Amino acid sequence: MLLYDYFRSSAAYRVRIALNLKGLAYERRDVMLLENQQRSLEHLKLNPQGFVPALEADGLVLTQSLAIIDWLDTAYPEPRLIPADPAGRAAAMAQAMVVACDIHPLNNLRVMRYLTHELRVEEPARNDWTRHWIAEGFTALEAMAGDGPFLGGETPGIADICLVPQMYNARRFETPLDAFPKLVAADAAAQALPAFAAAHPDAVKA
Repeated sequence: MLLYDYFRSSAAYRVRIALNLKGLAYERRDVMLLENQQRSLEHLKLNPQGFVPALEADGLVLTQSLAIIDWLDTAYPEPRLIPADPAGRAAAMAQAMVVACDIHPLNNLRVMRYLTHELRVEEPARNDWTRHWIAEGFTALEAMAGDGPFLGGETPGIADICLVPQMYNARRFETPLDAFPKLVAADAAAQALPAFAAAHPDAVKA
């Protein structure tokens, strides 16, 4: 497997965690987002959106982190990352989507660049923007969290895979976390596992 990756991309970080939890061997290929390598013709052939991650596996090129994780769960069922039962699956996906669909897209690089270059938003206001959307999403996710130790219960799953990279971003932007004790606890429980620790940006940074 070949993962087109960037160490600080939340979406790519999710896929690294999933691959590690599955115990799957993969090669990383850095796509340097700050240098716009994701917009190269070569990369656009892999991912027409010009994003990371992209995963080459079994003759396929897979994009979108949640789709990749769903494919991994189908192709390599153990350990399960998304519950098999319909109710559990819906609950886990709802938690994951708070991060992947509602928080992360508002704070990613292309949005920050648009705020900076087109709307002329200064850095302090951009940082306030980032913290606002993280806090709004985390408020909902805190209410949706179970009794732990992970968001979905006794074992880590897709919601935790989404949470941990977002917590990394929250701390980067100095987002207050006192109102989110369940999320902080789930993040700590996950990061104590080797699969999560090995996927951390500091562990893979070139």
